[in-house]
Amino acid sequence: MRLVWLALLVVPVALCANNYVVVELFTSEGCSSCPSAERMLANLEQTQPVPGVRVIALEEHVDYWNQLGWKDMFSSPQFRFRQNDYAKLFGVEEVYTPQMVVGGLAGFSGNSYEMAIKEITKRGAGLQDDLRLTTSSNKSNPSLVDLHVAGQSRGLSNKGALLYLAITESGIGSNVTRGENSGRYLKHASLVRSFGVIGTVEQSNPAWDVTSTLQLPADWKRENLRAVVFLQDKRFKRISCASALDLR
Repeated sequence: MRLVWLALLVVPVALCANNYVVVELFTSEGCSSCPSAERMLANLEQTQPVPGVRVIALEEHVDYWNQLGWKDMFSSPQFRFRQNDYAKLFGVEEVYTPQMVVGGLAGFSGNSYEMAIKEITKRGAGLQDDLRLTTSSNKSNPSLVDLHVAGQSRGLSNKGALLYLAITESGIGSNVTRGENSGRYLKHASLVRSFGVIGTVEQSNPAWDVTSTLQLPADWKRENLRAVVFLQDKRFKRISCASALDLR
């Protein structure tokens, strides 16, 4: 998985309230029950079915299906590790696909629309932390993009939180020739192209303002790219704020 951020710089703080809810789907091209879950994820993001709440979709491809007939070119052990962390939080011994996780706190079958609506409504109802995203051209290199991230948390645990940046791409598809989905063309939702931590926020210093400089690979379609930033508590995994910005 290629990282696309190059540096962290200090920028002026700009804040705004939001009610975004991050919906993660752990999936694989090798899993026959995953395509329907991916369609549901895309539908949630396209239709935005919960009034007053903005769904941010993250389609994360795990790698543990790769030895079962088809290697998913979008898979990464990074997402397996992340799903394992959620399994510990939820008190379960095994991970599975498709699994949906809403707001970092609720995990369930990725094909359960009823549960998705219930949890999105629940996670979007409370007071959220402040976060703002803006972009600008890099002054040194016009081919690079500076993503400015500013915000402030109202209630972190004593372990603090991590500020994550994901770059997603929509409109991607694959012709699968082996495994459970052999012979099918799979169209993906907001597929996570890169994912990583761009900052740490502590209880003693709950504000942040950083700039991440992005170098976007030429084979990624710029018109389909989106930057997603969210703050996730280290201890409880709660995503207290999030935002997304098209990179076209």
